[in-house]
Amino acid sequence: MTHTTADVVICGAGIAGIAAAYALTVQQGVKDVVLVDERPPLSLTSDKSTEAYRNWWPGPGDAMVSLMNRSIDRLEQLARESGNVFNLNRRGYVYATADPARIPEFRRAAEEPSALGAGPVRVHPAQKPSVSETPGFSEVYEPAPAEGFEGQPTGADLILDQRLMHEHFPYLSEATVAVLHARRCGWFSAQQLGMYLLERARERGARIVAARVESVEAAHDRVESVHLKSEGGPSKISTRHFVNAAGPFLKKVGQMMGVELPIYCELHTKLAFMDHLGVIPSHAPLLIWVDSQRVPWTQEEHEYLSESEETRWMLEQFPSGIHTRPDGPAASPIRLMLWDYHNQPVEPIPSPPFDPSFPDVVLRGLSTMIPGLRTYFDRPPKPVVDGGYYTKTKENRLLAGPLPVRGAYVIGALSGYGLMAAPAAGELVAAHITGSALPPYARWFSPERYDNPEYQKLLETWGSTGQL
Repeated sequence: MTHTTADVVICGAGIAGIAAAYALTVQQGVKDVVLVDERPPLSLTSDKSTEAYRNWWPGPGDAMVSLMNRSIDRLEQLARESGNVFNLNRRGYVYATADPARIPEFRRAAEEPSALGAGPVRVHPAQKPSVSETPGFSEVYEPAPAEGFEGQPTGADLILDQRLMHEHFPYLSEATVAVLHARRCGWFSAQQLGMYLLERARERGARIVAARVESVEAAHDRVESVHLKSEGGPSKISTRHFVNAAGPFLKKVGQMMGVELPIYCELHTKLAFMDHLGVIPSHAPLLIWVDSQRVPWTQEEHEYLSESEETRWMLEQFPSGIHTRPDGPAASPIRLMLWDYHNQPVEPIPSPPFDPSFPDVVLRGLSTMIPGLRTYFDRPPKPVVDGGYYTKTKENRLLAGPLPVRGAYVIGALSGYGLMAAPAAGELVAAHITGSALPPYARWFSPERYDNPEYQKLLETWGSTGQL
């Protein structure tokens, strides 16, 4: 057995582990950090993401908005220093509805994050108000550029003016009655960001070991060593600090130390679609349909699906939240399509199977928002389907902080927002390890929050999944 030492050992070289390694080495000056993963960096779940980010989050409290504002600050700083090697944009998230009854809900959905620090709300009403001083009223809507992030608005634009909708989003259904354009949002290249952070960390002493963590040894309730297994045989790293950044295998690694983490996993599917007709413009933002719906099958398809119990579920009411965005450079015809209609807890496995009906379901579902996609119904391009796990807590807030075993920490349960939150979450873990000052929102993400009776009481009345 080979034996070495390290200041910090991190289990997992996904975006969470890499962000923690970067924060420890580059920002905190820790010299000897080891990332352990049996897979190549960023290859389990981090590269299965839609790569999007947003500061548009609900409460309770301002913790999520504050965390994301900090994380986006860091993303923008990293983009500037790297020459924007990971192609950060700020096209925004566009939420759309065809239900007039949802307009008040859109107003509330805009006002809550705004009040928590996400930026101002600009309302573009269906009819110009008689008094221009109407709160939030704005005559000017500033569309988002396809590239870059500098000098763009924050907050959100609530568009009720049909003329504006058709001018800027002509591909949306004519039934659309309201659009909420959240502005400090967009996407970037996950692989490029992750590798940039990793290279900077390696320049400051971080190293990667291709192995599997077999056990974590503690003595007197204190981490002492980590036992690994690789093709070269077993090995041991003596360390006083261990970080569980194992993504969907967070629970399994926690159990090695006798720690039960309050998490579960969901499998989420992503479709890459070749929109060679350009139905969804290459400059479009991320588009989200907030109405539930029944998938618009043809009469023949409806009859076929109704014949079997195995397919009848496709005729039922589907949840809201189907979304899409362009992918790749300006001339790319690739469009990413997602719809989390199967979100039951599952046990994670390295190579999960995906629903074979997903391409047909998601294409038809998106046609409710973007009718032009119906031209593909008869001859759809061959899709590429992949996906990954959302590792979640009950309240959909991440874990970043110390565990009950001294010297052990966790960064995970980043659900579907791991890439956007990783820079700030990595900072939190690094600050806990080094004893640096913590931001006010840190307590909302520490595992210790579950020991607080007030937090437990809050969980009993938690009215949101943390999504918006």
